[in-house]
Amino acid sequence: MQRQRRLETAAQDAILPHFGNPTRGGTSYISGGRIVRIPTGILVAAAMLGMCVPARAAEADALAISAGIQARHMPFGTILDPMYATPASNQIVGYTRCGDSALWTGAYLAAEAFRYNVTRSGDAFNNVKTALAGLKALADVTGDNRLARCMALANSPYAAGIESEEAKNTIHLSGQWIWVDNTSRDQVVGAFFGLGAAYDLIDDATVKSGIGDLATRLIGFISDHQWSPNDDISNTFALRPEELQMLLQVARHVNPSNGISGPFFVLPVETAALVDVLSNSSYYKFNLDYMTFYNLVRLQNNSDNQGAYRIVRDYTVSHQNAFFDIVDRALEGANASRDAEMRSLLDQWLQRPKRETYVDLSHTVPVCGSEACQPIPVPMRPTVEFLWQVSPFQLTGGGDGTIEGSGIDYILPYWMGRYYGAIAGGAVQSAAAPSSAVAPDSLASLYGANLAPGAAQASAQPLPLTLGGVTLSVTDAAGVARAAPLLYVSPGQINFEVPDGMAAGLATLAVSGQTFTAAVQPVAPTLFSMNGAGTGVAAATAIRVQAANPASQTSVPVSAPIALGVDTPVYVSFYGTGIRNRSSLANVVATINGIGVPVLYAGPAPGYTGLDQVNVELVLSLRGSGESNVVLTVDGQTANTVTINVQ
Repeated sequence: MQRQRRLETAAQDAILPHFGNPTRGGTSYISGGRIVRIPTGILVAAAMLGMCVPARAAEADALAISAGIQARHMPFGTILDPMYATPASNQIVGYTRCGDSALWTGAYLAAEAFRYNVTRSGDAFNNVKTALAGLKALADVTGDNRLARCMALANSPYAAGIESEEAKNTIHLSGQWIWVDNTSRDQVVGAFFGLGAAYDLIDDATVKSGIGDLATRLIGFISDHQWSPNDDISNTFALRPEELQMLLQVARHVNPSNGISGPFFVLPVETAALVDVLSNSSYYKFNLDYMTFYNLVRLQNNSDNQGAYRIVRDYTVSHQNAFFDIVDRALEGANASRDAEMRSLLDQWLQRPKRETYVDLSHTVPVCGSEACQPIPVPMRPTVEFLWQVSPFQLTGGGDGTIEGSGIDYILPYWMGRYYGAIAGGAVQSAAAPSSAVAPDSLASLYGANLAPGAAQASAQPLPLTLGGVTLSVTDAAGVARAAPLLYVSPGQINFEVPDGMAAGLATLAVSGQTFTAAVQPVAPTLFSMNGAGTGVAAATAIRVQAANPASQTSVPVSAPIALGVDTPVYVSFYGTGIRNRSSLANVVATINGIGVPVLYAGPAPGYTGLDQVNVELVLSLRGSGESNVVLTVDGQTANTVTINVQ
């Protein structure tokens, strides 16, 4: 075979000195009866580029989202989404989604309550009080204890736009406020979801008393007005027995002296659930179901309620929905596969745009009728205010790039995950891309302060167990402690290999008198990218093979569009970590631009500790794809999305 040529020269030359310029090599595998050689020239570049960027820890993202909500999404005390002058502008010119403000304020209340319980943060506690005050204001402004959809100052420059958007729901003036009427059941469900969760999570008497008072006022109005949030029999909770029972259970739980009972005749609790699972239409119904069952099953865990919940759960279990997964964790306990999926989905959420741009995937993913055949990868799904209430099979949607979502769809499942032990705290992640879990024998990074007295870099392999006077001990869920091989140490960052043989579950990392936790699972696939952030152009190599002479191979740069020929197949190696422990090659699936490509190898990259590679063949149907997303799934766990360009 031909002598290997270096690819991505600039990146490689900048990084190789860190490893003492190790010998370059390659990997061979069988394809169609012939041996094909894939070069590994940029393995070190990929590894080190991914490991030298600042941490993108999940908690830091959650905190940034909360700060953004306080700064831009609560102009009148409840959740709204800002509209900007242009997609590139930071000038807010209006607010939208006032009609669902009560619903998302309830969800935000829950998110900050979970955060407070986990962190005891004063900021989280203040946010809880702010959200609760917002919900109370929605009941105060109506004058009769009904819950308004939203409210805004009448003299606000944004009031006219809100009135225009919500005119169909009837606008009222109350003092200095306008408020939106025609409240749906959805708004009440969201509010009670937050009230029920916060009551059990916040150990403050004033907050608990405020929750009890508000829930009592709201259920009092509903019970006196045809069990409807707006005195409309067509909008009665009698048609949604699971929601009605949840309201009653929460109201009694937060105020035991509340004597309100339900109507004389109530439909079986599973009635509406059986209708919901007939189709994916109006998919938001499932989000409301999970909000409902979270409190109902927690507070009244009987066979009827469990059975109704199982109807919804069994239908949606394969929908790759992080919020649904964490509610199931809360109700059913730990499940390694589901919890790993939830963490992976949240990692993927971080790759989504912050503003809502239009998406049309009808020519990008396999389509069955009017929907995608399989759940669409999270980074590709249409942008909306709360991702998990939109069908994962939806092909089109979004906006013009001027509306910013709040991010509650991240912080709610994230902090629930932290509370229920499905997401580890601390700043341990894959070296390749943001992640909530790591795998044995994979490359990882630990971020903190005072981790080492100074900086030191490993100069040879095998990697040392002590570097710069620092050792890192990792104790797995089975209680077995191992020293981690170290690549790099500094006061703020340690790059290491997760020891082989680690048991799945929460691991404890000890270094320099400090302890951290990390979720360990058999596979935790992540891919390196050339920008080091786990996004954009893949850290990969490619070769072109002459079909008539397989020994004749030429390197193909992946930073430029790749041309495909009938007699000159192209093979690409993507580099990552957390892949090698896959159960079988058949359980490694790769798509490029939504098109499945043959995976010929997925395992260790020879010669480099902890580094993995996935070799694929580019099929001719990719011609003309242009810049394309590469989606890798290993044993059901989806890696971060990277890109290549196919001419």
